[in-house]
Amino acid sequence: MPARSLRVLISGGGIAGNAVAFWLAKQGHDVTVVERFPNLRATGLQLDLRGPGIEVLRRMGLEEAFQAKAAPEQGMQWVDSKGRRRAYFPVNTSGTGRQSFSSEFEIMRGDLCRLLYGAARSCKSAPQYVFGTSVESLDQRNDAVDVRFENGKTDRYDLVVGADGQWSRTRKMLLGPGAPDGLQRLPGLYFAYFTMRKPIKEGEEYIATSYMAPGRRGMLTRRHSPDEVQVMLSCKTDASRLENVPRGDAKQEKEVLAEVFKGAGWQTDDILKGMHAADDFYCERVGLVKLQSWSSGRVALVGDAAYCPTVLTGMGTTCAMVGAYILAGEIGRHCGQKGSGDVAAALKSYEQKFRPFMEAMQEGILEKAESQWAMGGSAFGIRVLNCIMGLLSFFKVNVADVFGIRETVKGWQLPDYKEMAKTEA
Repeated sequence: MPARSLRVLISGGGIAGNAVAFWLAKQGHDVTVVERFPNLRATGLQLDLRGPGIEVLRRMGLEEAFQAKAAPEQGMQWVDSKGRRRAYFPVNTSGTGRQSFSSEFEIMRGDLCRLLYGAARSCKSAPQYVFGTSVESLDQRNDAVDVRFENGKTDRYDLVVGADGQWSRTRKMLLGPGAPDGLQRLPGLYFAYFTMRKPIKEGEEYIATSYMAPGRRGMLTRRHSPDEVQVMLSCKTDASRLENVPRGDAKQEKEVLAEVFKGAGWQTDDILKGMHAADDFYCERVGLVKLQSWSSGRVALVGDAAYCPTVLTGMGTTCAMVGAYILAGEIGRHCGQKGSGDVAAALKSYEQKFRPFMEAMQEGILEKAESQWAMGGSAFGIRVLNCIMGLLSFFKVNVADVFGIRETVKGWQLPDYKEMAKTEA
């Protein structure tokens, strides 16, 4: 137990927020998590852990529980407009080497959220969760942060952690009125996600299927259950077509995407019908979050709120888990034996330890957004791309390299924190 536990408020009850809550509660700190949704937001599609994210999961003692809920994906196939397989990239089940497009550590977002939430709640100093409200304002003092919530309540904390995602309100409060937000949009690039009912056929396997259509349009389906498949639509299109639709207006977003994908071939008609019927639809305006600093005073950011690497990296969940671990580890190291502790030193060290990793993860993202769509504009370009994918599959090239998934950073090592290893949940 710390000499005096910190009172910590975490804004956001997603993956990053629950991971920070677990590690801080494990140290014995007094943690409150506030989440604007009325309950744990256990929605979202399939995601994975890679590199140091897997090691963090193991240090949490959650690998076995994770594998019990793991998605059964066997690999990813690449098909043409007639549904013919042009390439196949299986999961790397050897236990060594890099993961392929499909990782051994695949899981539905909701299952991971519930897993982390349950682990945090099982700590001796279990966090308090407050649902259905959010932070309205922050007032920093020398030794504390006064917080006003949207429900009218107020409280004082030693530290506030913003884990509220790419569009973080905490980040805006930290930066102040009129300051650049740090979110760098990738113009014209959109990803939409939803699930649709599609009973499994006899002999069908749990394989992700990727299809590219002319006009810089892509579709990915992933089966996670006998009854449903996940769908991801991606496109690089005229920004004004979706840019003018208010974010979160699912009805209009679906209408525009239906226009964009009309006539794309393969299973487009069925997929668009499923999209219109979906109640879990979400359209992402792809953006990169880059900040000069991830903290100010006693307010810090973690996960997508601080350093969203975009879906293009395939590393968002890993970055959130690793960042949460390092933030909590530095708090344990600097604040565990010094009364209220040196919070400023902890936050500075958190950034020094993790920024090199994130800078490498975010390097070249804008260029990647262009190069990944370079051959997607014409039917001829798609035919060439299909041939290239076939050759990569034949020669057993790791498709993760093709998609630019970088699992770790050369010369960077995950820190060890004896302060957290000694504490008991």
